Amino acid sequence: MATLLRSALALRRTPCRSSVVRLLTSSSGASSSSSTTPTSHTPEPEPAPSSAAESPSLVVDRSGLFNTPEHSHGPGAAVETAMAKHIKALIRFRGGPITVAEYMEEVLTNPNAGFYMNRDVFGTHGDFVTSPDISQMFGEMVGVWAMCLWHQMGQPEAVNLIELGPGRGTLMADLLRGTAKFKDFSQKLTVHFVECSPALRKIQRETLKCVAKGGDEATTAKDDQTPDSVPEQISQISGASVSWHFDLEQVPRGVPTIIIAHEFYDALPIHQFQKTPRGWCEKLVDVAEDTSQGLRFVLSPQPTTASKLYLTRRMRWASLQEKAEIEHVEVCPQAMKVTAEIAKRVGEDGGGALIVDYGDDKMVSDSLQGIKKHQFVHVLDSPGDADLSAYVDFPALKHVVQECAVGASAYGPITQSEFLGALGINFRLEALVRNATEEQVEALNLGYWRLVGDGPAPWLDEDDDPNSLPSGMGARYKALVIVNDSCGPPVGFQKL
Repeated sequence: MATLLRSALALRRTPCRSSVVRLLTSSSGASSSSSTTPTSHTPEPEPAPSSAAESPSLVVDRSGLFNTPEHSHGPGAAVETAMAKHIKALIRFRGGPITVAEYMEEVLTNPNAGFYMNRDVFGTHGDFVTSPDISQMFGEMVGVWAMCLWHQMGQPEAVNLIELGPGRGTLMADLLRGTAKFKDFSQKLTVHFVECSPALRKIQRETLKCVAKGGDEATTAKDDQTPDSVPEQISQISGASVSWHFDLEQVPRGVPTIIIAHEFYDALPIHQFQKTPRGWCEKLVDVAEDTSQGLRFVLSPQPTTASKLYLTRRMRWASLQEKAEIEHVEVCPQAMKVTAEIAKRVGEDGGGALIVDYGDDKMVSDSLQGIKKHQFVHVLDSPGDADLSAYVDFPALKHVVQECAVGASAYGPITQSEFLGALGINFRLEALVRNATEEQVEALNLGYWRLVGDGPAPWLDEDDDPNSLPSGMGARYKALVIVNDSCGPPVGFQKL
């Protein structure tokens, strides 16, 4: 891996894309004693294929967020959820419909019945899988990117490594495990998780094998403790200190920072707008008037405050063609707020941020979707029991960084395939396959394809069902970086 790191650093000085990073081309360059053997994402250190190999036919590619299923709030609909009752009570209390953004925020993060708050929703046994669940290689490549950025930062003596919405902690565990041998880097890290879910914080502590400082497992944090009351934790994977926060503003300032936001932005609440003869009106959620008393979408009778503020700002950045053709627009004010905060932190403290999510390099139209048990559902069905997510508007994020003008710049977006390819994922695959069993090789190849491929798997025969395996995520998912201007373009984002 030392060869890999040197090659990755050299890549930013090489104008030819063919000079890709060679990742772990020999066992002598491994990042840890088990780095050239597929590792499990369970707490046990025994070698095993990625957990995503389990029941691959159940995996849903969350990038396909169109063709919304029919809304089923009539006869035969599912039992009304506690969240549905809460939403209807909220609407009646307000005396009218609520915004889509308010609906999303309640459904996903309400302390009592929010989708993310009280359970594990990730993996093949949950509602959806993410790239770290698919293969250990994803977290390892992000670790390589972080090390390269650290070198570009001038190898500072202390670094805040922040992950926004860390899920089960799988990405961070793979990152720490893959970089643990590089003490110059790994011992400089202090890990900060921005996580509001008590259930997920518990899983993250287990995934990172955290114990209270000093190694006393008896004082390990309990489920009901808030982030502020949790004693300092140490990850036994690398020895890094780990702490939890409710939002990014709580993470200490004044230290160079590397921020990771993987599938974080897609769950931030959005406002939806629709062009009508009376102007741009906002899409709202109301109680249905029929006997089912379910939920329904309605349009505001006239432009709302949100359309005057958020939509007007977004339309300033739109091209003339977009303004003429688009009929529906999604705007995410929280994404703009978080991006501005990231840009300010990176510009003032140094470092950079990596944003990986599904989205478009253009204005987003109508992408909001619900996912429950690996199946698409209508966004108003079973609120609180299904995930809600939308495409990320990458051009809007870049405009926010430009407007901030705080000593930071945005690069990209590039496809996930381009990003992982520049970091050498193909060579990492070769190294893992070399010491793998036949079953592990199959799982690794499938995971590799899911991360970098595009469309149906290329090994399917004419008679095979194209839906029998999930499509590749390599083109749908994009990577955007925000870095301090002193760093220059990071690995994979150089102008060719």
